[in-house]
Order: sequence, then C-alpha cells, then structure tokens
Amino acid sequence: MPTSSTNQNVALTMGPVLFNWPVEQWLDFYAGIADEAPVDVVYLGEVVCSKRTPFYLGAMVDAADRLKRGGKTVVLSTLALITLMRERKECDSLINFEGFEIEINDLTALAKWEDGRRFRIGPYVNVYNEDTLAFLASQGASSVCLPPELPFSAVEALATAAGAMNVTCEIWSFGRIPLAMSGRCYHARIDGLTKDACQFGCARDRDGLKVSTLNEKGFLAINGVQTMSYSHCNNIMHADQLACAGVTALRLSPHSCNMAEISRTFRDRLDGRNSPEEAMARIQAICGPITFSNGFLFGEAGVDLVSPE
Repeated sequence: MPTSSTNQNVALTMGPVLFNWPVEQWLDFYAGIADEAPVDVVYLGEVVCSKRTPFYLGAMVDAADRLKRGGKTVVLSTLALITLMRERKECDSLINFEGFEIEINDLTALAKWEDGRRFRIGPYVNVYNEDTLAFLASQGASSVCLPPELPFSAVEALATAAGAMNVTCEIWSFGRIPLAMSGRCYHARIDGLTKDACQFGCARDRDGLKVSTLNEKGFLAINGVQTMSYSHCNNIMHADQLACAGVTALRLSPHSCNMAEISRTFRDRLDGRNSPEEAMARIQAICGPITFSNGFLFGEAGVDLVSPE
C-alpha cells in the first residue's frame, strides 16, 4: 500500500510505564527502548500512584541518560491525580527539574508554572473541545495527547485546531486504556489491606489485574488506584486515517510484551512497509492471546474492534 509523506512525518511516542514493575525490569525496559525502538519521544515518571515513586527515583537519571544516548527526547510525566500535600510538593519538584520537558496530567501543576515555559498535556486532562485546547496553548502547551475515549470526528477537529496553533496532537494508539482514577486502591482492598498499608500487591500484575464478569467474560483491569480497559487499544489499522486527520504522533503504552517490536511494526505501517492487515497480524503474533479494541475512535462501544473499510 502506498503511503504519503504525511504518514512518514507522524511521530511515535512511548508513554510512561503505568504498572508497578520491579526497578530492574523497569531499567531493562528503557534500555531496550533506547537501543531498539524507533520511537521519537519517551515519557518517564510515576503517573498512577505516588507510593511507587521512591522505587524509581534513583533510576530515573540513569534511564533518562540511556534514552538520550539512544537519540530519544525524554519527557517527565506528573501524577494523574494529586490529592495530598506530599504529592503536590513532589509535583513542584518535578516541574522544576532542569533539562527536561514536562507532561502535565493534573492541572494542579499549572498553579506554579512559569509564564512562557512550554509543557505537554497528557491524556488524563479532558481536552474535549477547541476552547480548552486554545486555553492550554495560551498557557504554554506545545503538545496534547487527547483522551482515548474521543471519537474520530472530535479527534479530527481537535487535530486540525492543534495544527493551526502549532501544537502537536497525539492519540493513544496501543495498550490498555486508562478509564478512571480513584482515591482507593483496588489491589489493597482485594488483599484486605488499606491504601496506606497496601504492601504493593499491584506488583503481582505486570499488565494489571484482569476483572471478569460472573460469566467469566473479560470486563476491566485494575492497576492499584487505576481502572483500565480489559482489551488493549490498537489503532494500527487506522494509522492512515489518523495521519490524514492531522494527528502528528501515536502513543504506545508500555506492557510486558515486546514493545520494541510493537513500535517497529507501527513505524513500518506509518512508513508504508506493510499493509494494515499485515501490521495487525504482526501485532497479534507479538502479543499472543490478547483482545484488541478501537471502538471509541469510531463512536462504537469501546470494546469493539473496527476494521478499515
């Protein structure tokens, strides 16, 4: 299938690890991304639970240096839900970290933002219309990752507006979709513990804990305080449509499968080296028995998988 230069100009980004991985696995993952993955931007940081942050603080600089040596742009991501003074102070420290762009996932971070300094907006901020996008751009937003539940018509309208504002427009394109954040920890509750004394049960589930209905049908996944989709979003078959709509970056969310190979498959699809069907078959071979979906993008049930016309 011939591919226009529009597709070739679409960047690939690797979102932050959302799960509680052992720090050795976390470092190995980013070393592999640095050396093997054709992604342009890599996001680092704890987005889900501030209790996990101390495990990675000592490794952040090493991971960032390795990624930079691999030619990647490194962006630091804030928490998606800031509820404690401790978390606010951690956010303030992060945004004052020199030498890195910052992705804001909770607008609390803007309270102490310096005028004129550029930042990125993550998918946890509800950018649903052009007025919100324009406000964020006026405050210094250089890039926006749209919420993954938006339909194609909204994505196209916002991507067009973002282009006119010189703002990069990302869309969630691979991985379990974040649906909600809670003040309670589901993993702790399952273990009969409180959030403050959780003992990090979430570390058992490297891609989240699957939740099934009474009929044993996959329904959701939980990740500590986060609710996620059971299925994995996968927009690889619609990369051409997204590029033509004005989307300038596709975000891949890390999971325990071979993410370097996932990113290569996406890059080949964008560059026209495989067809949508070939790309989808390759992703299925890499991931194994995983359910994929993209229904939100087409105004269908989020769990649905819509094929190209």
